[in-house]
Amino acid sequence: MTLATLQTIWFLLVTVLITGYALLDGFDLGIGNLHLFTKDDHERSAMFYTIGPFWDSNQVWLLTGGGAIFAAFPMVYATVFSGFYLALMLLLFALIFRAVSIEFQHLLDTPRWKKVWDIGFSLGSILPSVLFGVAVGNILRGIPLDAQHNFAGTFFGLLNPYAIVIGLVSLAMFTMHGAAFLIAKTDSPLSQKARGWGRNAWLAYIILFTIGTIWSYISTPRLFENFFHQPLLFILPVMALAGMLYYPVALKKDARWQPFLASALNITGVMAIAAVSLFPYLVPANNNLANSLTIYNASSSQLTLNVMLILALIGMPLVIAYTGYIYRKFGGTTVTKPASGSKFNLPG
Repeated sequence: MTLATLQTIWFLLVTVLITGYALLDGFDLGIGNLHLFTKDDHERSAMFYTIGPFWDSNQVWLLTGGGAIFAAFPMVYATVFSGFYLALMLLLFALIFRAVSIEFQHLLDTPRWKKVWDIGFSLGSILPSVLFGVAVGNILRGIPLDAQHNFAGTFFGLLNPYAIVIGLVSLAMFTMHGAAFLIAKTDSPLSQKARGWGRNAWLAYIILFTIGTIWSYISTPRLFENFFHQPLLFILPVMALAGMLYYPVALKKDARWQPFLASALNITGVMAIAAVSLFPYLVPANNNLANSLTIYNASSSQLTLNVMLILALIGMPLVIAYTGYIYRKFGGTTVTKPASGSKFNLPG
């Protein structure tokens, strides 16, 4: 297998892993975004319980994706982690605070204790939802890199208006996804409330996605070049639009999983669009495109890519099988109100 083929395969594998993370952790981040929209303690407990069996296993996809980038494209790992250091620390603290909130919220049954961890869970979900989008926005737009591929910008430069709009797109998209998962996993009245939250999130998402797409076309036309060179790739925007437009239709139907499947189709299409738009760039340089990191100048050696591919072919089925087992094992519906005298106990 040639080096160029291996580099392309690893680009696809990283895309699959990050898409898997967006699909799986996207809904539990989305549920966290919605957590403070209800004041009913039973419904808040049910929201915790809904993601209880899944949220930590969903993080495996983030760790695997990060590990794949480190192994296959170490220069990208070095540049992004040094350039986005403060943003990544914020993200890490938010994810830790969120995890602690999930584990601690039910340990004491006092209003003040629960309120603190309810707020922590919500903020720990909203911040990552936005930061993931801001990171994607900066990668799509490009960041300043010098000739040695070192980040030449500042933290506040990453908070540019375009990246913030993409961050809000990400927040709305995950919130839609979370509402759809609540519809699938809970009974009324929480399920009915989730349909309303899903409609509002969808409306915000449509507006923000349209703004982001037009802004991308005007400011960064290279993102559309691959689609015009290979028109068959337009199937990806069609897929994203199909999921996006079917979502509100599915909300009106009395079908538990259709909104979630529509949202998953949209997320898969959007992530694929982002990957195709970037290819072969991994970190474009917006000050001089020649300074960019691509799959060709940022990859590991051919031997490393070969060995890692063998390990990935062994490990990926295990991750997929483990994820499938967890979702099958806890595939039932979460009861909104517990039986009299009982308490919610979070698994895991």
